[in-house]
Amino acid sequence: MKRLQLVSMSIIFILMAACVMVSCHKKKTFVENPDMEYRTLGSTGLRVGVIGLGCGGFDEIDSATSRELVTYALDHGMNYMDIYDANPKVRSNIGYGLGDRREEMIIQGHIGCYWNGESHERTREVDKCKKGFEDLLTRLNTDYIDIGMMHIFDKMEDWEAVQGSDYLQYVQDLKKEGKIKHIGVSSHNAEVALAIAKSGIVEVIMFSLNPAFDRVVSGKNPWDPTTFENMLPGIDPVRVELYDYCAQHHIAITVMKTFGGGDRLLDAEKSPLKTALTREQCFAYVLAKPCVATALCTIDNASKVDEYLHYLKATDAEKDYNAALSKPTAQADAGKGGCTYCSHCDPCPVGIDIAKVNKLLDKAVLAGEVTDELAAEYKKLEHHAGECVECGACENRCPFDVPVREKMKEAEKVFGY
Repeated sequence: MKRLQLVSMSIIFILMAACVMVSCHKKKTFVENPDMEYRTLGSTGLRVGVIGLGCGGFDEIDSATSRELVTYALDHGMNYMDIYDANPKVRSNIGYGLGDRREEMIIQGHIGCYWNGESHERTREVDKCKKGFEDLLTRLNTDYIDIGMMHIFDKMEDWEAVQGSDYLQYVQDLKKEGKIKHIGVSSHNAEVALAIAKSGIVEVIMFSLNPAFDRVVSGKNPWDPTTFENMLPGIDPVRVELYDYCAQHHIAITVMKTFGGGDRLLDAEKSPLKTALTREQCFAYVLAKPCVATALCTIDNASKVDEYLHYLKATDAEKDYNAALSKPTAQADAGKGGCTYCSHCDPCPVGIDIAKVNKLLDKAVLAGEVTDELAAEYKKLEHHAGECVECGACENRCPFDVPVREKMKEAEKVFGY
């Protein structure tokens, strides 16, 4: 009997030890901060703060400042971070900054960025990709990255070139091995981003999104000053399609260039919109899109975090970007009378979805024809442009002076009813 009791106690001790070991390796649960707003990161199921950290501020600071910054950010609910830079100093600073709180931060790390000894290099060479990715794991003192981002695909030929390649296989192998939990991609080109979204490979897209870039024809370089000389009157239709597709298929967009690159949109002289927006207005603009999960910011000091998080306490008036974008100075370059599909003109007394009709009309005009797909989408609408009674109520509510009645006549002519 005593021997039986001894064996039983030994088994219990072993089981308890095993449980302790399992619990030690169990991922810590991030507790949502009541002062932060959270969204679900698409189909990943991860909950992320709507304001996240970029890595741009970590190259000019020391490790102690990095620790203060990351600690303060995590303490205030900023639990999402992008790390695209292969610079060893940047990665080491972030690793030190995270310390023992790695599990609290959801990290999107890039695959295809490599430090060549002097500078950051974009590459699809698998050997370099492996070295770059393993270096990231080492410097962060972790064995996995939450979102493995395929690094910068801005040309369609770049995306086409990796189909069936060792690069794409390497990315997928990383997911099978558990070294990345989900696959994402970064892009500045709406056409390319849309094609990748439709491939079914990615769950997250890091994309440059703000009120100015939205009005640039897809494929144009937003850093070329001449690009903004002929801004679209509304949002680029390809971008609209990208945002809609991502929302419908639960692909999350994490936003870069929230303020136009640096703080360009916050300065009237530098902004292509010719009017100064506030951080709160820029945040409100990007977060108004259902597909957007978080907006990333470059912050280099813990004391600056509160400046960005003020958005969470801002009033509706402080967040109102429509008022700023409808100013004559903004409209001069942004295109007065262009529909932004915001639906502020609703409700239409006969039930026309004005924003949807305008969106389809703009797509048809840009395409130069009514494609079968556009015709089918238009047909699905419960009410069509030809039903407009020209009451003008919509125009009284529109902050952008869109001539809605004229647009409905144009849509009726283009689509036939």
